[in-house]
Amino acid sequence: MERVCFTLKLRQERLAEYIERHRNVWPEMQAALRDTGWGNYSLFLAPGGLLIGYLETESFAEARRLMKELPVNERWQAEMADFFESSGEH
Repeated sequence: MERVCFTLKLRQERLAEYIERHRNVWPEMQAALRDTGWGNYSLFLAPGGLLIGYLETESFAEARRLMKELPVNERWQAEMADFFESSGEH
């Protein structure tokens, strides 16, 4: 089992909206994460807009590959991209 931690930097002016959007993650996005092996997935927001993500998976490379193939992930990532100061793979 791999344990993965990652960080991203959120735009200060978009923090409240980002938090609100994550209160209502689409059910199909939640199902996609579960179905592709993103277990115990959690996001934490530190002061200053630092986002810390954690998950457990059998293979992070495979979990990411499977998610990239799903249209729901493509839609979600497109909607979330503007919340980040620097866009990387997430």
